Amino acid sequence: MKAKPGKEIRDALHKNPENWKGIFYFNRKDPRWVVPKFYSQLGWTLNFASPYSYLLILIIVLILFAAQYFM
Repeated sequence: MKAKPGKEIRDALHKNPENWKGIFYFNRKDPRWVVPKFYSQLGWTLNFASPYSYLLILIIVLILFAAQYFM
């Protein structure tokens, strides 16, 4: 079983500018799929290296489509 990185390691990965592609966070080593933005006062963003992020986006789109279609 893989050990998850500790809080200090996750914070270091998060602060590394190489893991940020503009406003998008992309880091395969970070197990979190929702992370604080680079400036944490601005909210949260998705880790686009995680497949769960795309699943979350798909679920939101499906909910919006279903709400529009069935209402």
